[in-house]
Amino acid sequence: MTHLFARRVPQLMIGLFCYGFAIAMMIQAGIGVSPWDVLGQGAALQSGLPFGVATNIIGLLVLLLWIPIRQKPGIGTVLNVALVGPSAEVGLAVLPAPTQLWAQILLFAGGLALLALATGLYIGARMGPGPRDGLMTGIHQKWGWKVWKVRTIIELTVLGIGWILGGTVGVGTVAFALLIGPMVNAALPLLHIPDPRPRNSAANTEPAT
Repeated sequence: MTHLFARRVPQLMIGLFCYGFAIAMMIQAGIGVSPWDVLGQGAALQSGLPFGVATNIIGLLVLLLWIPIRQKPGIGTVLNVALVGPSAEVGLAVLPAPTQLWAQILLFAGGLALLALATGLYIGARMGPGPRDGLMTGIHQKWGWKVWKVRTIIELTVLGIGWILGGTVGVGTVAFALLIGPMVNAALPLLHIPDPRPRNSAANTEPAT
């Protein structure tokens, strides 16, 4: 048990840092942000609130959606809020914004791949998902829908609402919405740390593909 916990904590921290860094990579690529950032932009535009405040409010509203699907927050949920933002700021500070299209595409693709890997790392640590990923895993666990389908439906829904509110949509945004579900679906089983408790005494958190 102790050695598993010793693995879970570093995996959680690495996953959260990489998640924020991946966001910075996609922002610096300049060819479109994630659907959730489009929603944040649209909400900020319509409300007059700063982007960061609008994003935090959206996160709190998403947490309320956890109630009907009986998803419970964990330490990973709290650390997600605390660490992803600062790690994204680190990425923005050290990554130059490319000006050539091929470099922009490579940077965005690398950020998308890193974000999928980071999602698998911190969810696989079983210490609590972030607000948005918790919505995905909660729906998967409650109704048995495949992870990639749930993630894709959520991303496309959020993208549509954000676009209607006035958020900026680019080709990278569409690529993110269509690809992140299957990519996370592939990463989760590879990085999931199994629960050592007997199967009949522990909640089944194994991701289905």
